Amino acid sequence: MSATPQSTLFDAEQLIADLERQLAQCKAERDEAQQREAATAEVLGVINSSPGDLGPVFDAMLEKATDLCGADFGILWVRDGEEFRAAAARGVPEAYMEVARRSLRPLPGNPLGRMLRGERLFISADVAAEEIYRTGDPARCALVDLGGAHSAVQVALVKDDALLGSLTVFRQEVRPFADNQIALLQNFAAQAVIAMENARLLGELRERMNDLQEALEYQTATSDVLKVISRSTFDLQPMLDTLVETAARLCIAEMAFIWRRDGDVYRMTAGFGWTPEYRVFQESHPIFPGRDTLTGRVALEGRAVQIDDLTSDPEYKLAETITLGKARTNLGVPLMRDGVPIGAITLARQRVDPFTERQIELVTTFADQAVIAIENARLLAELRDRNDEIASWNRELEARVAEQVEELGRVGRLKRFLAPQLAELIVSQGDEKILESHRREIVVVFCDLRGYTAFTETAEPEEVLDFLREYHGALGPLVSQFEGTLDQFSGDGIMVFFNDPVPCPDPAERAVKMAVAMREEAGKLIATWRRDGCELGFGAGIAQGYATLGQIGFSERSGYTAIGTVCNLAARLCAEAKDGQILIGSRVARAVEAVARLEDLGNLELRGLRRPVAVFNVVQSTDPAEARPNLIVVASGPGA
Repeated sequence: MSATPQSTLFDAEQLIADLERQLAQCKAERDEAQQREAATAEVLGVINSSPGDLGPVFDAMLEKATDLCGADFGILWVRDGEEFRAAAARGVPEAYMEVARRSLRPLPGNPLGRMLRGERLFISADVAAEEIYRTGDPARCALVDLGGAHSAVQVALVKDDALLGSLTVFRQEVRPFADNQIALLQNFAAQAVIAMENARLLGELRERMNDLQEALEYQTATSDVLKVISRSTFDLQPMLDTLVETAARLCIAEMAFIWRRDGDVYRMTAGFGWTPEYRVFQESHPIFPGRDTLTGRVALEGRAVQIDDLTSDPEYKLAETITLGKARTNLGVPLMRDGVPIGAITLARQRVDPFTERQIELVTTFADQAVIAIENARLLAELRDRNDEIASWNRELEARVAEQVEELGRVGRLKRFLAPQLAELIVSQGDEKILESHRREIVVVFCDLRGYTAFTETAEPEEVLDFLREYHGALGPLVSQFEGTLDQFSGDGIMVFFNDPVPCPDPAERAVKMAVAMREEAGKLIATWRRDGCELGFGAGIAQGYATLGQIGFSERSGYTAIGTVCNLAARLCAEAKDGQILIGSRVARAVEAVARLEDLGNLELRGLRRPVAVFNVVQSTDPAEARPNLIVVASGPGA
């Protein structure tokens, strides 16, 4: 038998499943990106609402990090001299928490030790598979044996190449984290560094009572910038304008600028305090990395650069900064992302007055905040583009799904009377005209139960319905298995025919094999029913001949049937059959004599037929395997 109809049906259903999975994946990606953005804004809000208090910041950060990354637990370690302590923890198993409460000393082979030597990201597909675990490192053994950790990501908290701590999340199964989840953790780590830096600055300022006013002003300005960042997630320019103005005011500078990398050059994107002439010059002259300009020098070195007096620096060549901007002391701080400069903040004083270390640190903090804002804006722009793309995919997928659903609906309607593979074949060919009225030679099978009428006369209606459900449930699937066309279920009677609407090379053989399989299944049910006091039997009749076939019914309910003498003959043979007999006509006998063991019953007078009919009984097989499809029944018969 050809497997094409089955594979076609499978392909259609598989395609729909793939389309639905793609649609769900696109929607999930959109929702995930929105969740990440909301979490970032929420953490920034906590930073803003908890200046100097790192506990709520770390707790909120760990909560969002573990939830959005699908982690089972997480720990934020903070460096304390030569050791690291757990500053925040979420979801940590109690058995391991006892260990986590103690300070952790880094060793050369463990992640903290490697981060001290310069690594910034440690990704482990399975902690239990690491060499350091197998060699018995106490910290890693406790993590696996007590915490149940497997997949892990550990992001270093770094400020000016100094390791401040690490943000770590774990899964208690081997399921590595995705790239976007790692990027989110890195973003949270950057925010943690900002929060720690803010807290450190605030702590220092509080310790210096004589500088209290300056400290409060710095912190207020930082909070204001964070507020602008949280409010300007879709519009970057207001945040950049606020940042340069605040930096200039707090650092007592006449001018401040933000430069952003555009390919190989850096262009002015925000400025404060410039004259109209100097603005025109700055906006029309991009800066190349190099030592002849302050911005170029910052881009080249990737660090903060201060020129105490532009007029005394032999390498500085941008004369217009001195002539048009009247600048003398300049400070530049890079905007760094993943160790690569993406821009710079520059401040200028129109006097020789170097910026203090505290002011440089403040501008560095602003630079970090600017990077976060720029990254947020970039991610949101990508999200908008992705949403537009997803919307387009959604429309396309919905149209394709609707088309496939309609096709499956057609298959479903045909499956009411055709084998699934035949229904699929008809739909795949796109031609249902073969179901229109026509004449063809077919093989008809009638089967029913002996003693069914007597059973129904004494049984309750509910018992009869349960009985028929069990009976049809056992025999019905065999119709599809042997690719027959179901004409009707009528009480205990079942009519099936072969070789239409799709012709097959061996209709008689299929019909006999199906009837034998039905006899076997019915026999199992009959044995059970007899234990319950129901005396029933099974019989079938099979005939071959020409019939007229086609659809009958109306639009809401239709069927496909065969009409002709061959149907009557099959019905009369079924009525004549005793329990366990499958009676077949001579034409069917000749077609199956090589694959079935037959018993010649001679010529029988059948009710409603004028002439005697040569009748044969398909003998019960001695090997149960012979009743299964595609297996030949032991050959016997007139020619044996």
